[in-house]
Amino acid sequence: MQASEVGRRAAIWSTVLVDWNLRACARRGHATYAPTEPELAARLTVDTPVGPAWRCLRCGDFALGEPHGRGPADDAPIVLRGRALRDATILRLVAVERFFKGLFVLIAAFGVLKFKTSKDAIARSFDEYIPLLKPLTSKIGYQIEDSAVVERIRHLLETGTTTLTWIAVGLAVYGALQLTEGVGLWLLKRWGEYFAVVATAMFIPLEVYELIEKVTVTRVALLVLNVGIVVWLLLAKRLFGLRGGRAAHEAERHTVSLIEVETAAAHADLSHPAKVDLGLPVGRTGP
Repeated sequence: MQASEVGRRAAIWSTVLVDWNLRACARRGHATYAPTEPELAARLTVDTPVGPAWRCLRCGDFALGEPHGRGPADDAPIVLRGRALRDATILRLVAVERFFKGLFVLIAAFGVLKFKTSKDAIARSFDEYIPLLKPLTSKIGYQIEDSAVVERIRHLLETGTTTLTWIAVGLAVYGALQLTEGVGLWLLKRWGEYFAVVATAMFIPLEVYELIEKVTVTRVALLVLNVGIVVWLLLAKRLFGLRGGRAAHEAERHTVSLIEVETAAAHADLSHPAKVDLGLPVGRTGP
């Protein structure tokens, strides 16, 4: 792909997804960098009555003050912007979902262990209260002893202690997997993306089996969501050698870093270059 074509596409994405960039700068502050190449440095900065301002490599606006970094253009930091910033946001949303699921499963594992130690007392109380409720439920035509819910509770109470222990262990392991996946995705680590694909794909057959057993909106939604996450990670992050693999992924990120410096410098040559940030909300240039 020619450099001009790459630059054109980067500019298109920057325009279409500018809101992602503005949100990030509003939350984290501007990302400025002073290249050691005099020509690039001159195009990335402007003088103002209150001091020099440097162009943000994420949103493109000028920000007053000293740049956050200095060095050769090739060493400019990889600033997530446009599509890359959107992808990072998606990964972190998935990470939050994994955190909540992991905590819920670990709480369930703890509940099973507590239930195991007091199962006999719960069973005795259950057997005592069911006969007391029978006269009341009979008046409304409901046979509580034949209820499917009561049968399920009886079956659970009859489950062996060893079986309950293994259920708790399984839940604890699953919860730990979810939390580990969440950490990797939140930190935007390559291993976290691989971990998410493998861990999510492992449970897709189980979700398909549950869907065959009984179709519900929740089960369909979860299956579609998890399949979508796996496919998106495989293709967008070039995992397992897809679309050039890790080498292509790293080359793409490095190219984007250079484009950010060159595009920001080129924009500084416009007839009205200085949208100076004077402490106003991001995206505004004046009253």
